[in-house]
Amino acid sequence: RETVTVEAQGHSEQILPGKDATCTAPGLTEGKLCTVCDETLVAQEEIPALGHDWHGRDCSRCDEQYANPFVDVPEDEFYVDPVLWALQQGITAGTSANTFNPYNNVTRAEAVTFLWRASGTPEPTTEVNPFADVTEGDYFYKAVLWAYEEGITAGVSENSFAPFEECTRAQIVTFLWRTMGC
Repeated sequence: RETVTVEAQGHSEQILPGKDATCTAPGLTEGKLCTVCDETLVAQEEIPALGHDWHGRDCSRCDEQYANPFVDVPEDEFYVDPVLWALQQGITAGTSANTFNPYNNVTRAEAVTFLWRASGTPEPTTEVNPFADVTEGDYFYKAVLWAYEEGITAGVSENSFAPFEECTRAQIVTFLWRTMGC
């Protein structure tokens, strides 16, 4: 038997084209594959979907229009665009999948939660909860602690926040004023 040395052919690259991400679908980076040995030379990586970039009701990236999911928020009402903006921004949700209840009064917990979400849902740093009527399982727990830390609210007493009491107009503007750092 005779040993024959065959020179390596080397890789023959095939480019795997990339694909741009869209608002709703992920994309891929460009990759490379060897057509001789099927070895991946440059792996394709997934690019996350971009998400919609809403400007009012229109996405600046695609032709999609934001649909109003609420049967109780008529298109001709003065508050339709602010309600949909708050929904798009994750500041509020409806009271169900298709209702908003625009004429319901807002509780103290809801008001502080709106402000907390509008501020980017920052994590509170305190480990001390001064309010006996706010517990860790409450949806508004972190929002209330954040608002307390930031000086947005001190509660209605030393150890009570009164989360289910309706906000007065004075409380709302005070929360807003303090949130803005005034």
